[in-house]
Amino acid sequence: MYHERHSIFTDLAVYSIKDLEKLSGIKAHTLRVWEKRYGIIDPKRTETNIRYYLDDDLKKLLNIALLNKYGYKISKIAEMTEGEMSERVSMISQQMSENDAQLDALTISMIEMDEVKFDKILSQNIEQIGFEKTMMEVIYPFLDKLSVLWFTGSINAAQESFMANLIKQKIYVALDELNRSNEPFEKTFLIYLPEGETQELSMLFIHYILKVRNMRVINIGSNISFDDLRDAYEIAKPDYIFTMINEAKSRFNPETYIQKVSDFFEECSVVFSGYQVVQQKIESKGNCKILNSLDEVLNFLEFDTNKSMPGASMQHS
Repeated sequence: MYHERHSIFTDLAVYSIKDLEKLSGIKAHTLRVWEKRYGIIDPKRTETNIRYYLDDDLKKLLNIALLNKYGYKISKIAEMTEGEMSERVSMISQQMSENDAQLDALTISMIEMDEVKFDKILSQNIEQIGFEKTMMEVIYPFLDKLSVLWFTGSINAAQESFMANLIKQKIYVALDELNRSNEPFEKTFLIYLPEGETQELSMLFIHYILKVRNMRVINIGSNISFDDLRDAYEIAKPDYIFTMINEAKSRFNPETYIQKVSDFFEECSVVFSGYQVVQQKIESKGNCKILNSLDEVLNFLEFDTNKSMPGASMQHS
């Protein structure tokens, strides 16, 4: 499998036909037929005659897959110039409603670093179904697809940063647009990312869904030391502390860290989520709540915050 960056290919992302099948949804057999009959992409070959493909091949194939999905015959697509293909993809992006097609379009716009196309897809969804549903039904599935793109080496740090910053902008705007209620807050959440944790997108969305549910949110940011957390707690006196542990190369053992936070802040409820928490199968106990998915986070906010838990008697306005 050629899904790694090899020095013999000048540090380019290299794909096997199986990689393209996974990323585009087009069967490898079909790709071979299209190559032979229409010449849609021209695979390179190693010295041992093994096919491989590069970034430009992936970009072109993602566009072809989207056009084919929306009724364009492969024979007609093969006759299009790259400009014509891109123009038709842009037109489809404005009209599409199927989630998988939108994921294809978002992927293309991220790889090409096309801010206008990326923004148009998100803005249209936010207008039609609202910000929260857009995050749940469009952005989070898209982020899941990114894990495959990272695995195959098809996106670099610049493309990931480009995408993350555009989504962050949308979250900041959504936060600013929330109506300020005169009603007292339901609960107070102190949210943060521990030292070594830098994935802010999920935490920003948590910030949003907390505010939508009339929670007071104190977001102290990322890369927060235990001492900084303790100082913030003394000022805020929250009902809940919420954080996520995602990084594989964390500076600490997740289970040990969770126990430390739970023991030290025993007068409130501490809530943990994130990939490493899920992977290590850490269980809830005492004043500690483990949430294994975004759905569990939403259920927790819907039901558990209304129950009597440690710290639940502290109301803030």
